Amino acid sequence: MNQDDTSINKTGDQSSPYPVSRLTPAFGLVDLAREIAEADEMLANRAGAQLQVIAQQVNQLQAQAREILQQTQRDQQLHRARCNFQKKPGQIYHLYQNQRQEPILSLLSPDDWHGKPPNQFVGSFRLESDRSWTPLEKIRQQQDNDPMKTVQALLASNRDNPTSE
Repeated sequence: MNQDDTSINKTGDQSSPYPVSRLTPAFGLVDLAREIAEADEMLANRAGAQLQVIAQQVNQLQAQAREILQQTQRDQQLHRARCNFQKKPGQIYHLYQNQRQEPILSLLSPDDWHGKPPNQFVGSFRLESDRSWTPLEKIRQQQDNDPMKTVQALLASNRDNPTSE
């Protein structure tokens, strides 16, 4: 090792104990503060966006919980309604209210009463095997939205109107 090589690191004009390129741009305290501020802002925006997504999910879960509680309360009221028969899953029952606002379950629909039931009609429900109740309107909606029913209707219309080739 020659004298010139060892003297390079011992000169007084170097401000760093390790080799630094003097060709890189200067990076001062103001630049460092600006970089930290930008990083803080970007991190805060990212955290805020993630927390907003979580808040929306919490709101959806709360809405689902309220719906479940309402359905459970309705199901409990239906099970407590007065009836003179044994309820069986899969059967549709009709809920009425008498003049004292007491719920009454019946096997007879408003149509069976020829439109003049003795009590105020509230709704029709099917008892499910898990002892929950499904409103008849919901059952009809599910049947109307059944994809197989749509496919069958399309196939039937093609049989009725065959295209000539």
